[in-house]
Amino acid sequence: MNQSPADNLNTIGVLKRREIEARILKPVLEAFAQELSWERTVEILQGVIVKIAREQGKALSQSMGGCSLAHFAAALENWQKDDAMQLEILAQNEGEFSFNVLRCRYAEMYRALGMESLGRVLSCSRDQALIEGFNPEIELKRTQTIMEGAPFCDFRYQLKR
Repeated sequence: MNQSPADNLNTIGVLKRREIEARILKPVLEAFAQELSWERTVEILQGVIVKIAREQGKALSQSMGGCSLAHFAAALENWQKDDAMQLEILAQNEGEFSFNVLRCRYAEMYRALGMESLGRVLSCSRDQALIEGFNPEIELKRTQTIMEGAPFCDFRYQLKR
């Protein structure tokens, strides 16, 4: 079976990567929606994004040399490049990594592109699947996102007991 080449696109920063993806996807999704429906198009997109995120989580743990919360916290620099997110770290230890995102340029970018309704699918919905792929023993609890209109995103990662 042929292996895909290594994914080194995070070197440009995840924010820029998401913008490139969004600019390509928008007209493609609109075309599919004309043939199917908007709801069915988004449903298919959601499944694909979750699958990709889970695979990226596995690859991330390998590239970080481990799958602990400390490894995951260190990997966040890819998502923060270009001042993409402003974080407030609340707790970081062996069993917990909790933070709030106070500013999310991902949400700002999707709004600017007229893709606010898709931002949740293209970015926020990746988070749960990414951590499942990274380490299935870590769970994410999040009750709100800036993308959906909240004042901040609340990320609460914990090792399952």
